[in-house]
Amino acid sequence: MSMRYINPSRVELPRRPLRRLGRELVLLILAKIALLTLIWWVAMASYERPDTRPAAIERLLAPASAPSTSTTDHP
Repeated sequence: MSMRYINPSRVELPRRPLRRLGRELVLLILAKIALLTLIWWVAMASYERPDTRPAAIERLLAPASAPSTSTTDHP
């Protein structure tokens, strides 16, 4: 059985496979981010935004007002 001699300089290796894989990984991540953003926007667009003005927050966090009825009205 004869073995062929392979010249190491003629062996063709794939050119920069890690660079290609890196590009594919980055594109995959960007596509996932875009898809998740689109899903979030579609799902959350119908909800009203909460009122975050300082006056609204103060009204929500204020203590309950005292009842207007006096104790003398009841027997």
